[in-house]
Amino acid sequence: MKLIIGDKNYSSWSMRPWLVLKHFGIAFEEIMIPLFEPETKASILAHSPSGKVPSLLTDDGVTVWDSLAICETLAERHPQHALWPRDAVARGRARSVSAEMHSGFGDLRSNMWMNIRASFPGKGATPGALADIARIDAIWSECLETYGGPFLFGDFTIADAMYAPVVMRFNTWQPKLSAAAGAYARRVTEQPAVAAWISDALREGHDIAKYDVCA
Repeated sequence: MKLIIGDKNYSSWSMRPWLVLKHFGIAFEEIMIPLFEPETKASILAHSPSGKVPSLLTDDGVTVWDSLAICETLAERHPQHALWPRDAVARGRARSVSAEMHSGFGDLRSNMWMNIRASFPGKGATPGALADIARIDAIWSECLETYGGPFLFGDFTIADAMYAPVVMRFNTWQPKLSAAAGAYARRVTEQPAVAAWISDALREGHDIAKYDVCA
């Protein structure tokens, strides 16, 4: 399989399926397309009809775009791995909080974008962003209490991959979190696949402001 992604420092949506593949040891080839270059759009369109990253080309020639669709495809094709929780009730909740991340939190996205190499403590704290953070904190705290940690549903799943870029945002912007949410953010940061992504992001060279070529 081939996974087409954007810059690791910025491309929050690319991070999500990449982490799933890495964490569960699913073999894939990574194709990184630098964002905000003159040829970026054309390069992405060669792999993704949406013109956005990430995009997955499966080993039997199926193209899947959009991060959550890619994760669902991986769960379907690799049932030997518990990409979603095995328990039906937990799985429904994991899908729900993942979909909420996928479709929501627009104020957080706009005011605290992902930039792993930066540090903006205390900035971006608009009322809307703070409301989004409070909701995310509540989701994490409730899941950790219900399922016992160390990750949202016990073991690392797609749900944790969906929220990992939020952890990256929190590391950069440093909003106030509850003790439970803060400890979870540290565990996610230390998770080997996340640490590998961060290490790659720190080695990237160019800087951009914001982008809209990810989904």
